[in-house]
Amino acid sequence: MTRTTSPSPQPATADATRVAVSTVIFTLGRLPDSDEIGVVLPLVLRTRDPHEGQWALPGGWLDVTESLEATASRTLAETSGLAPSYLEQLYAFGAVDRSPTRVVSIVYWALIRGDEIPDHSVENVRWFDAAALPQLAFDHNEIVEYALWRLRNKVGYSRIAHGLLPGEFTLAELREVYEAILSRRLDPANFRRQVENSGTLIPTDRFRTGSHRPARLYRYNQDVELSDRGPLGART
Repeated sequence: MTRTTSPSPQPATADATRVAVSTVIFTLGRLPDSDEIGVVLPLVLRTRDPHEGQWALPGGWLDVTESLEATASRTLAETSGLAPSYLEQLYAFGAVDRSPTRVVSIVYWALIRGDEIPDHSVENVRWFDAAALPQLAFDHNEIVEYALWRLRNKVGYSRIAHGLLPGEFTLAELREVYEAILSRRLDPANFRRQVENSGTLIPTDRFRTGSHRPARLYRYNQDVELSDRGPLGART
């Protein structure tokens, strides 16, 4: 079955406005033609006009019988086969010229772990480096750019990185998430000191074993509210 993404034009009067819901969903993955780990997202190939043959965010029309979040979850599952555990409303995009007919898009953003992504591929869906996208349909480049900006700002003062990690993780795995989101290397010793002093992590009695020295596993301290400075502190 051919899957579609953002809404195609519907018969409408000149002053009619339709409401659509789209979702930007991020995960960590190996970047194309690289050994680097970065932030990637799924896009859906449009199979009809407008913008036939271009990639776009998964989404669809708002169902008047559903809440906005329910529509976001449903259309994301229908177009990409994904069901993230973290889903948050991002912004409303409603420029007059963003679509041939007047469409306001309520955009959600989500995080998903690699082990939550189905092994089977979904027709017309491909994963892209979120920081190096081709020209997308509608204003979806602008939407992804805004979502990335929001992610990079929020990672410093919230537990949003937890959405890309299992319940228990090593400090190296946590640092890898921060480095992928911020697109910069972090000094391992400084990072360890800052996150351990933040009081946001609880060390467990378990260790990750393998070819290297065993690494202690941590979990987030759910009883601590993070300050605006966040676990990485103020940037200079």
